[in-house]
Amino acid sequence: MSKVVKRMMINSIQGALGECREVLVLDASKLDAVAANKMRNTLRKKQITLLGVKNAVARRALSEIGLTGAAAVLAGACTLVFGGEDIVALSKELTEWCEKIKTIEIRGGAIGATPLRPADVESLSKSPGRAELLSQIAGLIKSPGGRLVGAITSAGGKIAGQVKAIADKAS
Repeated sequence: MSKVVKRMMINSIQGALGECREVLVLDASKLDAVAANKMRNTLRKKQITLLGVKNAVARRALSEIGLTGAAAVLAGACTLVFGGEDIVALSKELTEWCEKIKTIEIRGGAIGATPLRPADVESLSKSPGRAELLSQIAGLIKSPGGRLVGAITSAGGKIAGQVKAIADKAS
């Protein structure tokens, strides 16, 4: 393969990735065409892209944009998977697909220069996603204010009741 063709393939991979710096590597070589098409279409609706790659070209393309962590798992037939809401949502989706279709296997991935092993992807799939974490943080931020308001209004209610009782005795 000529250098010009390799450069075009590298540019194509980098263009497909865009600003995404989280990628998982999947072995989907044993997947039949119907199941592969169904999986691609379902994941495409969730803005997740599957990209079959040549390992040497993918390794070079990923290292040029800072995704050096994926180099260790690029061996054999590989498919790059990227996109979606975040890496947690991506790992949840792929883990679900691996449970549905036993012939596909998660090889690992990378978050920037940090490599991910299959066990890491599995643990990521069980952790809360970005939306869940933001709602938990909002709840934690809101709870002290709610307790303060509750304390003020409950004390105010007691004081108002006592003032009314004193006023009734005085009249």
